[in-house]
Amino acid sequence: MAWQPQEEGLRQIIQLLKESQSPDTATQRMVQQKLEELSKYSDFNNYLIFVLTKLNSEGKAKWPNSESVQKINDATRSLSGLILKNNLKQHYDVLPRETTEFIKAECLSALSDPSSLIRATVGILITTIQCKAKITSWPELIPTLCSMLDSQDYHACEGAFGALQKICEDSADSLDSDEMNRPLNILIPKFLQFFQHQSPRIRSHAIACVNQFIINKSQALMAHIELFVQSLFHLAGDEDTEVKKNICRALVMLLDVRLDRLFPHMVAIIEYMLIRTQDREESVALEACEFWLTLAETQICHDVLAPYLPRIIPVLVKGMRYSEIDIILLKGDVEEDEMIPDREEDIRPRFHKSKTQRIGSAENGDADDDDDDIMDDESGLSDWNLRKCSAAALDVLANVFRDDLLPVLLPILKETLFHTEWEIKESAILALGAIAEGCMTGMVPHLPELIPYLISCLADKKSLVRSITCWTLSRYSHWVVGQPHDLYLKSLMTELLKRILDSNKRVQEAACSAFATLEEEACTELVPYLGFILETLVFAFSKYQHKNLLILYDAIGTLADSVGHHLNKTEYINLLMPPLIQKWNMLKDEDKDLFPLLECLSSIATALQSGFLPYSEPVYRRCVSLVEQTLNQHIANMQNPEQFEAPDKDFMIVALDLLSGLAEGLNGFIDKLVINSNILQLLYQCMQDPMPEVRQSSFALLGDLTKACFQHVSPYVSDFLPILGQNLNPELISVCNNATWAIGEIAIKMGGDMRVYIPMVLNQLIVIINYPSTPKTLMENTAITIGRLGYVCPAEVAPSLPQFVRKWCSSLRNIRDNEEKDSAFRGMCHMIQVNPSGILSDFIFFCDSVASWTTPKADLKEMFIKILQGYKQQLSENGCWKQVADSFPPQLAERLQTHYGI
Repeated sequence: MAWQPQEEGLRQIIQLLKESQSPDTATQRMVQQKLEELSKYSDFNNYLIFVLTKLNSEGKAKWPNSESVQKINDATRSLSGLILKNNLKQHYDVLPRETTEFIKAECLSALSDPSSLIRATVGILITTIQCKAKITSWPELIPTLCSMLDSQDYHACEGAFGALQKICEDSADSLDSDEMNRPLNILIPKFLQFFQHQSPRIRSHAIACVNQFIINKSQALMAHIELFVQSLFHLAGDEDTEVKKNICRALVMLLDVRLDRLFPHMVAIIEYMLIRTQDREESVALEACEFWLTLAETQICHDVLAPYLPRIIPVLVKGMRYSEIDIILLKGDVEEDEMIPDREEDIRPRFHKSKTQRIGSAENGDADDDDDDIMDDESGLSDWNLRKCSAAALDVLANVFRDDLLPVLLPILKETLFHTEWEIKESAILALGAIAEGCMTGMVPHLPELIPYLISCLADKKSLVRSITCWTLSRYSHWVVGQPHDLYLKSLMTELLKRILDSNKRVQEAACSAFATLEEEACTELVPYLGFILETLVFAFSKYQHKNLLILYDAIGTLADSVGHHLNKTEYINLLMPPLIQKWNMLKDEDKDLFPLLECLSSIATALQSGFLPYSEPVYRRCVSLVEQTLNQHIANMQNPEQFEAPDKDFMIVALDLLSGLAEGLNGFIDKLVINSNILQLLYQCMQDPMPEVRQSSFALLGDLTKACFQHVSPYVSDFLPILGQNLNPELISVCNNATWAIGEIAIKMGGDMRVYIPMVLNQLIVIINYPSTPKTLMENTAITIGRLGYVCPAEVAPSLPQFVRKWCSSLRNIRDNEEKDSAFRGMCHMIQVNPSGILSDFIFFCDSVASWTTPKADLKEMFIKILQGYKQQLSENGCWKQVADSFPPQLAERLQTHYGI
C-alpha cells in the first residue's frame, strides 16, 4: 500500500511551511533550524512531496477535520516542493530507495495538477532528481512524459512539456547519447508537431525544447532542420510573447550554426526581425535585437543588410532611449546624490590584472579597450537590456559598413542631438559614441562642430545626459588630442575635470573613466596641465564615496603611466602622496580596496622613480608582509583545509606587482630594502605556485629585481632558472611571456656564466618562436631573449640559427629602436660570426630586419656593414650575389644601398 501521512505530522509540517513565510528573521532562523533537523529523516521528504502533490482540492476533501489542511494554498504547496528540492540536492545519495521511488511516482502523477505553479514546481523536482541521479536510472521518465504529451488533458500535456523543457535545458547531451538509445530521435519530430498547437504555452514550450539542440548541432535536429525552419516561418504571425521570444532566439542561434539554411529566406527573416525589434514587449525586442549583433559577424552581413540600413538604423537609435522603468531604476530623477553613502552590494568585485612585461613593441602594449564597454556601469539595470543591445548593434554595424552608415545616421542625429526632450537627446549622444570606432573617418569633417557641442552638453542639467556625454567624448579623444590644444583639448579637459567633481555619483564615475581614456591618448601632452589635473583629482578624494574612490585610483594610476617621470616634481608629490598614504594606512591587510590602491601606487612608484624614496620603506615592507601572509595561509590551508580557509591570492599578486613597480622606479635604490628582507626566498615559493597569475607576477618581479640589484638575485639563479624553463609554455601566454623576459634579463647580467643554463631554455624558446599561434608580444620577447642568449653565449646558441633565424628576423623588424632591440641584434651579429652559413638560406630576412632600423648605434651599424659586405663578397665569388640582390623588393634594395652601401 502507498505511503500515507499521520495527521499530526502533516499538521506540524504545514505549520512549519506557514512560519517559513514569516517576515520575522528570528522566526525564519528557527524554521531553518527545524528544517535542517527534519531533513535527516527520510519520512520528512515523503510529507513534503505529499503536501505538494496531494493537497489539491480533491486531496483536501480526504481531510475534512483538519483545519490546517483546509487552509493550505498553492503557494504553500509549491514552497513544500522547493524545500524538498533543496533536500534532494543535498541528501539524494543517502535517501532510502523506497523514498526516492515514492517521490518519482508522485511527481509523474502530479504533472497534470490543475495549478500551473504546482506543475512548474514538479518540473523543477524532476530535473533535480535526474541531475542528481543519471537520467538512465529513471528509465520510465522520458517515455511517460512523451505519452503525456498526447493526453487530451491540457494540464497533463503542459505539465509534461514544462518538465521536458527543463530536462532539455539541463541534460541536452544525455538525450542524444547512445547510453539512452538516443531518445532525441523520437523527441525532435514530436516537439515539431506541437509548433501548431492551439495553446500558445504549448507552442512556446515546444520551440524552447528544440532550441536547446541548435548550438550543439545535434544530429537528430539537423536531420529535420528544413522542417524546423519552415515550422518557425509558419509562426511568423504568432502574437504570444513567449512564442515570439523563442522564435527570435531560434533564428539568432541558427544564424550562428546553420546560416546556409537561413540564407534563402534572409529577406523574410530580416523583415520579421525588423518588426520584432520594435515589439511593444521589451523582452521580445531585446531577443530580436540580438539578431543584428549576430548577423554583423557573418560574411553576408554587408550584402544582405545594405538595402535595409534606412529602416534598421532608426529602429536601433530609438531602442537606445531609456525607458521610464530604466529611469526609475537608475534614479535618473535624483540629480545630487554625492552625499549618499554607497551600498556595498552596488560595488562590483574587482579583479586585478597581473603585470605583463612588454618589451620592444611598436605600440605601447595592446591597450585594453575598457572604454568600449558601452556605458560600462548602469547600476540598477540588468546587465543587458534593449538600450545596450541596440547601442552594441549600432557599434558593430558601424564597423561593417564604415562611412556608408553615415548618410542614414547623420540626418537622424541632426534631428535628435538638439531635441528638447532629454531622453531623445541622450540617446543621440550615445549613438554618436557607438559609431566612433567604425565611422571615424567619415565623422572627422563634422567633429569641429560636434566636439564643442558635446563639451557644452557636459554642463547639461540632466545627470544622465552629462554621464553619457563623458563616455561619447572619450571615444573621440584620439582625434581631440591630435588637434592644436587651444582648439578642443583644453576646454575638454577643463569641463571633464569639473565633471569629476560633479554632485552626481554616476557623472563622477563616467568623468573619471573618460579622463583615464584621455590620459592614455594624450600621454605627455598633459604635462603642462599636471598641477591643475592633480589638484582636481586630489580634491575628489575628500568628495567621493566608496565606489568612485576605487575608480579614482585608476584615473591617478593611468595618469602616472601616461606622464611617467614628469610627475617627479616636489609640488606634485606633495599634492598626491599624502591622501594616498592616508588611505593606505587606513586599509586593513584583508581589505580588497587595497587592490586598486596597490595598482595605483605601483604606477606612481614607476613614474616617480627616486621621488618615491621617502614612501618606499613602509610600502615595501607591507608588500613583503602581504606576500608572506598569503603564502603561509596557503600552506596552512593545504595542510589543514578544515581549519584554515584558502587565501585570496590576489593580495599576493598585487603586492608582487607593486614590488615590481618599486624595483622599476627606484632601480638601484631598492638595494637596501631587498638586503634587509626575505623577498627572494618568498619569490622562490611564489614562482612555483599552482596559480598562473601568481607565477606571472613573480617572473615580472624577478626580471625587475635582476635589472635593479642583480647582486641579490645572483645566489639564487641556479634555483630560479630551472623554474623559468619549466614555464616556457605558450599555452599560458602571459606566464610564458614574463618567464621569457626574465631569462633575457638574467642572461644580460650573467654574461658567459649563462652557458650552463642554455640547454634548459633554448630548445623551448625555439619551439615558441616557431609555434603557429604565438601572439605578437610573446614572439617579440622570445626573439629578444634568444638574441640576448646569443649575445652572451654565441658559441652555444649559433649552431641552432637555421631553426629560428627567419621567425626571429620577421618578428623584430616591426619594433621600434630601443635597448632591448639593440642587445638582441648584437647577439645575432655574434652568432653569425660563429656560424655564417646558419642564415644563408634566410639571408633576405636578415637584410630586411637590419633595414628596419632607423638609427642603430654607430658600432652596431659597423657590425651590420661588416656582415652584409662579407656576405656580398662571398656570394659574388660564388656568382650568386646578383640572384640574391634581384630578389630584394625595391624599397629594401634602396634602404640597404643608402644605409649600408650594398
